[in-house]
Amino acid sequence: MSEPGTQPTAQPGTQPTAQPGTQPTLRPEQGVPGRLFGVGLGPGDPALMTVRAVQVIGEADVVAYHSARHGRSIARSIAAQYLRADHVEEPLVYPVTTETTDHPGGYQGAMEEFYESAAARLAAHLDAGRTVAVLAEGDPLFYGSYMHMHKRLADRYPTEVVPGVTSVSAAAARLQTPLVEGEEVLTILPGTLPEEELAARLAATDSAVVMKLGRTFPAVRGALETSGRLAEARYVERATMAGERLGDLADVDPGTVPYFAVAVVPSRVGNPVEAAARTATGQGGVVVVGTGPAGPLWLTPETKRALADAEVLVGYTTYLDRVPARPGQVRHGSDNKVESERAEFALDLARRGKRVAVVSGGDPGVFAMATAVLEVAAQDEYRDVPVRVLPGVTAANAAAAAAGAPLGHDYAVISLSDRLKPWEVIAERLAAAAGADLAMALYNPGSRSRTWQVAKARELLLEHRAPDTPVVMARDVGGPEQSVRTVALVDLDPGQVDMRTILLIGSSQTQLARRTPDAPPVVWTPRRYPPA
Repeated sequence: MSEPGTQPTAQPGTQPTAQPGTQPTLRPEQGVPGRLFGVGLGPGDPALMTVRAVQVIGEADVVAYHSARHGRSIARSIAAQYLRADHVEEPLVYPVTTETTDHPGGYQGAMEEFYESAAARLAAHLDAGRTVAVLAEGDPLFYGSYMHMHKRLADRYPTEVVPGVTSVSAAAARLQTPLVEGEEVLTILPGTLPEEELAARLAATDSAVVMKLGRTFPAVRGALETSGRLAEARYVERATMAGERLGDLADVDPGTVPYFAVAVVPSRVGNPVEAAARTATGQGGVVVVGTGPAGPLWLTPETKRALADAEVLVGYTTYLDRVPARPGQVRHGSDNKVESERAEFALDLARRGKRVAVVSGGDPGVFAMATAVLEVAAQDEYRDVPVRVLPGVTAANAAAAAAGAPLGHDYAVISLSDRLKPWEVIAERLAAAAGADLAMALYNPGSRSRTWQVAKARELLLEHRAPDTPVVMARDVGGPEQSVRTVALVDLDPGQVDMRTILLIGSSQTQLARRTPDAPPVVWTPRRYPPA
């Protein structure tokens, strides 16, 4: 199926015959199957094809390429100057592209049937000993149609994949903008993902490329705006091809966007566009973020974005160490006993125009920095400083998940630290929660300077709980020294509890069982409570 103005081609399925003046093709020996080649053609400009790609096409007996039902093939047009008159051409014509289908299996069923049929056509050539080159725009194994042939044929025939320049690399080159630098992370996304999923992934990464635009463009633009990346995003259409278009994505008319376009959020390092976007308002602010109980795996996408956007990080040194270092960011670490001073320092920086992230462990609103920041921010001199609080995974929830579901019903959260409140208040609350038959999460149970609180709490709880009540002792959950053990309340040993430990005390309904003999016990509190 030739395009207008190209050389005539042999009909699919015919034997290639050598023509005077053409290069001889390399054929396998009699009775030996032919070779399959997946040939990457690059982003569109024939000058960006590799030497190997040109060589393989020149030596092939059969050249196959995908096309829509109109018969035009971008892949064929890229390689057209290297096709010979004696090539057998196999146009693999999609039965559907974006339209609906009456196939009983729907769109997916129609495409699966097509791929099976196309693979069978190519297999017939390979069985006859012919060399088959399947053309692919970009790289054959990067969002390409060739991979469907590869999965069906590569285990049956000798196969070689010839890599090609991807549209991602071409887009960056045409923008003359670095994609990633240093330890930045590049995320490549299909625009067909749900908008909320796109926004979450865009928020959590350094740099990104979103493929497959066209009809997905409005959702992609919305995701970029939701994630705060729209001002950074660039638009590249038909990179290196005729009709190429470059520009700021925010300025693009959605009705003009073809499928062969990408959105690029480039490197943030030294990026003047990104820097201008971040300082456009000229106003600083404070965001209080929770890092969860351990390292980067526990960060939410929203928290990752906030940490990346910050010019200054302020926090307890142990929690700051969980946040990956970024070029240009300033860190101010301090001791864990200066919450008010830390909050005031962060707000002063924000009042001078800095974007400040106050880093907290777990959830910042649970015995952590959110209260301290908001308390200082309520003072008159800081009322105009924007403050946001972003949630994190709590230590209680992380420990409960590691043990099963001990907090599956009503529960109370109590800190055993008497540094900021009298022990008498703690004792009253322990007694009240125990009397109400609530499961409990006990924070800050002990330290080098507080050694008696756990024993006293155990004594109080035993007045209301059975001696065999399950107690989860969870230490360093999510960290390299994670330890999760379950003991009976009567056997709780204060000597094994420190500041990195959280205690989960079961209610009268909490259950414990071993699902297999060698597995650790699973603890859960039923959601149903017996009637009074």
